[in-house]
Amino acid sequence: MKVDGIHTRSIWVESDGASVGIIDQTLLPHRYETTVLAGVDDAARAISTMQVRGAPLIGATAAYGMCLALRAEASDDALERAYRQLLATRPTAINLRWALDEMVAAVRNRPRHERVAAAYRRAAEICDEDVAINQAIGRHGLTLIERIAAGKQPGEPVNVLTHCNAGWLATVDVGTATAAIYTAHDKGVPVHVWVDETRPRNQGASLTAWELGHHGVAHTVIPDNTGGHLMQHGRVDLAIVGTDRVTAQGDVCNKIGTYLKALAAADNGVPFYVALPSPTIDFGVIDGRDIPIEQRAADEVTSMTGRTADGRIETVRIVPDGSAVANYGFDVTPARLVTGLITERGVIEASRAALKHAFPERAAAAQRPAAAE
Repeated sequence: MKVDGIHTRSIWVESDGASVGIIDQTLLPHRYETTVLAGVDDAARAISTMQVRGAPLIGATAAYGMCLALRAEASDDALERAYRQLLATRPTAINLRWALDEMVAAVRNRPRHERVAAAYRRAAEICDEDVAINQAIGRHGLTLIERIAAGKQPGEPVNVLTHCNAGWLATVDVGTATAAIYTAHDKGVPVHVWVDETRPRNQGASLTAWELGHHGVAHTVIPDNTGGHLMQHGRVDLAIVGTDRVTAQGDVCNKIGTYLKALAAADNGVPFYVALPSPTIDFGVIDGRDIPIEQRAADEVTSMTGRTADGRIETVRIVPDGSAVANYGFDVTPARLVTGLITERGVIEASRAALKHAFPERAAAAQRPAAAE
């Protein structure tokens, strides 16, 4: 995707061939700054503080975190320490563990002097694979938007509602939920996006809106509680969201508030789609209620950061002192509320049979450890 006309990925290797560059997403939308990760501690901090976020990008960052760890020490002990450190940063996104397992598999049986080069190769492949997967998601999702556009008056936009940020900032490039939107826009299909603000961190208002604006996609930021009203009045043609983990039976774990949008969509006959790359499927978990739900710091709820009229960036408290706060990062939408899963292999039903048929190699891999025991 482009920032001020310049093609940009969300993560890259710096010109020194070793350190890793990222966009500091905690500063958006008011400041666009990049930062350099020089060691595994930097990578772990970037994930845990949400300088990088989104399941695919978390995985890519963890992969490069392993590279940085091996540059410092290429021993088996160092590999294990880095794995544990990075795995502990975010409990919900399954791409994190997947990427770490891929990195270990790429270097574990190699002599030490080959490990660093092999690690950087595999991390780069993970990034390139993510881009290719998201481009395929965009092509398959485009058919859904084109089908709706065909029934509208010429020039009338397809109205898409999305939640949180599942755009290119959440991936290496292109995005998941936004992939179909960008693909449609670039093809000349009129499209308009209702952007949920997504409290408490406001990833929709700060990140998705920033992305869409830079790419020239028409959009409107709305409070989180507005989606149901718009659906009741026929102003949403379909909803497309991303996900941090999909279970073997098709339950979807995504940013808190997704479940409520799915309920509203079901009540109003609005198609509700989930876009996901296959590494987000967790065949080791069947029921979404078994997914660990991250609980984040209270200050994400009690405080808000914004730009004042004179240009200063300030953080203010909005909750009374002494009030208890609960900050669940995710909720689970049951498969029965999901119209379809937009994957790199097509739009499929949110069911165990469909997922296993579309991704038999991943389903089989999930069974191997149990069989070995």
